Amino acid sequence: MEQGHVISTIENQIGIIEFGHPLSNSLPGNILNKLALTITELSKNENCKVILLKSAGDRAFCAGASFDELVAIKDLEEGRIFFSGFAKVINACRTSQKIIVARIQGKAVGGGVGIAASADYAFATKHSAVKLSELAIGIGPFVVGPAVQRKIGLSAMSELAIDATQWRSAEWAQNKGLYSSVSESSEIMDEKINELIQKLANSNPDAMRELKEIFWAGTEDWDELLARRAEISGRLVLSEFTRNAIHAFKKK
Repeated sequence: MEQGHVISTIENQIGIIEFGHPLSNSLPGNILNKLALTITELSKNENCKVILLKSAGDRAFCAGASFDELVAIKDLEEGRIFFSGFAKVINACRTSQKIIVARIQGKAVGGGVGIAASADYAFATKHSAVKLSELAIGIGPFVVGPAVQRKIGLSAMSELAIDATQWRSAEWAQNKGLYSSVSESSEIMDEKINELIQKLANSNPDAMRELKEIFWAGTEDWDELLARRAEISGRLVLSEFTRNAIHAFKKK
C-alpha cells in the first residue's frame, strides 16, 4: 500500500499536517508511521508553535485501519507491528510539546476516532459522525481505546465499542467531549479553526507546553500500555472469525 500521503508545512508559526488516502483516508502502515514521525518532527521544530492536523478532501475524515493490510497479516509479529502504528500516532500526540488542533470534516471510524481523541482540541462539522467498528470484525478498539476513554469517559467509550455498527452523530460526540466545536459547514469550521490557531500562534509556548503536560497527566505508561494492546489486536486479527468478517465487509 504505497498510495496515500502525509505532508507538512509551517506557515506563520503554525504547523500543518495533512494525511490522505484514496480509500476514504484509511490508514495503512506506511501512513501511520509517517504521520507519527511528522507529528514528532514538528513538535521539536522551534519555528512551530501549534499544530493543525487534518485529512485530505471534503468527505470522510478517516476510515480507520486499512482492510487490505489487515487481511494480509500472516503472523502475530506482523499484526503487532501494524497495530503499533496506531500506538505510535497516539503517543506522538501525547508527548508533543505543541497543542494539536484537529480538523474533522467528515465521518471518523476506528483509528480515525482515536486520532480525533488524541488531539487537544477538535473542530468538526455536522457530518462528522463517529463509529468504533472494530468489534464488528472480531477485534476491538484496544489500541485507540485509552485515548477515546480519556476524552469521553468509560461509559461513552463502552457505548461506542459495544454497539460497533451504530453511528453516533457529531452532536453526540460534542456532548461527550470528543469535539470541542461542531459547525454547519466546512467553511464555518475553518473560520473558527483559523481564529483559534492564530491566537495560539501568538501565545506563550512555555505556557502551552506546561498545559500539555497537565492535559496528559496520568498517561506516562502508555508506551507500554498501547504496546500490550497492539499485541491483543495482532493476535485477534489472525482468527478465522476476523478474516471472514473483513472479507464480508470488503464485499459491501
